[in-house]
Amino acid sequence: MVHGLDFTSAPGRRKPLIVLGCTLEGASLRVEDSQTLTDFGGFEDFLQSRGPWVCGMDFPFGQPRSLVAALGWPRSWEGYVGEVGKLSKEEFEGAIRADMATREPGSKWRYRLADLRSGSSSAMMLFRVPVGKMFYQGAPRLLASGVRIEPCRRNGDDRVAVEAYPAVVARRFLGRTAYKRDGVPDTLERRSARETLLSGLESAALREIYGFSVEMGRFWREEFARDPSADALDSLLCAIQAAWAYTRRETDYGVPPECDPDEGWILDPALLAG
Repeated sequence: MVHGLDFTSAPGRRKPLIVLGCTLEGASLRVEDSQTLTDFGGFEDFLQSRGPWVCGMDFPFGQPRSLVAALGWPRSWEGYVGEVGKLSKEEFEGAIRADMATREPGSKWRYRLADLRSGSSSAMMLFRVPVGKMFYQGAPRLLASGVRIEPCRRNGDDRVAVEAYPAVVARRFLGRTAYKRDGVPDTLERRSARETLLSGLESAALREIYGFSVEMGRFWREEFARDPSADALDSLLCAIQAAWAYTRRETDYGVPPECDPDEGWILDPALLAG
């Protein structure tokens, strides 16, 4: 089973975690079902679900090597994520801000190689898109779950978590055109962008890049197009990256040799070219 999970640092009924379930057969990734998780207890239960499965999750699994060193945390992924898991939310965010305070204007943020190649925010970011807060909530739970984490912990488990970033897939078909926004009325422009994106996912163009196209059926297509927050659609984009990684499971799930495994990696063919 292939899953995609659009993550948030504060899940609830109004902004849940959406886990999309898919099957990969030949050149088709078929959408099957979804789960709605309204708290982190549900996320922890999902991680304990029986394998085999691979799941793309939209949050940074690691932090920049230079930040880990500057804060004096253990060097290994398991070591520093374990250290983070002992910190309160306030202590973690305070450590990030303390490091930023030592750096020159214009270079406050540190970046992983995966962040630079994907064009994502720094894994430290605590506002706008607060991926640092997502890391704080997500990575220690991955550590505690025992799942295999590419490339941070290759323990042979048949539950495999890979880091995803939906924007990388979306930009192939939309460029920088906006297709979602939380908490405001939808617009014809954003709805049209979602329709364009969905057509791209069903097309031969996706198959040429990822090795398969998406089969979603009328019900799911309408659901993905309808929702202005695009949470379920982003979960589908995460599933696409997870499925691509699975097809490369014999070659480190598509993680390139230049990756620092203790920083983590976003799994997508776009990151292989540099």
